[in-house]
Amino acid sequence: MQPERQNLLAVLIGLGAVMMMGAGAPAASDSREKKIKEAAEQSSRAAQAFEAIMQVPDKAIPIDLLSRAKAVAVFPRVVKVAVTVGGQAGRGVVSRRTDEGWASPVFLRGAGGSVGPQIGASATDYFLLLMNDESVDALMKDRFELGGEAGVAAGPVGRNAGAATDAMMRAAILSYSRSHGLFAGLSLQGVVLKPEDDLNVAVYDKTARELLSDAGEAAAEPDLKSFPRVLSRYTDDHK
Repeated sequence: MQPERQNLLAVLIGLGAVMMMGAGAPAASDSREKKIKEAAEQSSRAAQAFEAIMQVPDKAIPIDLLSRAKAVAVFPRVVKVAVTVGGQAGRGVVSRRTDEGWASPVFLRGAGGSVGPQIGASATDYFLLLMNDESVDALMKDRFELGGEAGVAAGPVGRNAGAATDAMMRAAILSYSRSHGLFAGLSLQGVVLKPEDDLNVAVYDKTARELLSDAGEAAAEPDLKSFPRVLSRYTDDHK
């Protein structure tokens, strides 16, 4: 093959490669946009669930406990079904407290089972107050079982957490729930939390481990911040 033809062939191959890359870019962009929208909806659902549990001060998460938490996780509308042996699964978010305020939400999945005198089906909102750095660090693992490595206690409710001194001192995590249906025998023991890194990486280009270990704020779309914004409304006056 003559040099001129070789050069022309090389140019054509190069142009073809560029065109193929250009053709694939919109699909990749569309996929990321879908993930961002999905993440924003997840953050919004968590914010709405948190607002709902805080609407009745006498039965809400105590502000003074909330103001001491290192991180807050919410799993809205976790589906739970049981006939003696129960199972539950859901998606949630966690926001860590930083020097700049509550960080952008990191996305998690939760699943587990329980055994006991229970029957029925429900959708339940779960709320976790992570009270020390060790419990937050545990979320960086590929798999973290509640009640296994960190003690979990049923959190006190109401305006004043003064009677909850023992719970605060001993429990790494305080748990709350709000049920949308009927269910008996509620327990968070044995629930396994895992990072939802397909969503984290798509939104932030970082894994849950990287996001939770970063002392600074991750860049995020404004729509993603509905959950940390609602946390700020309840804690900014109680620093």
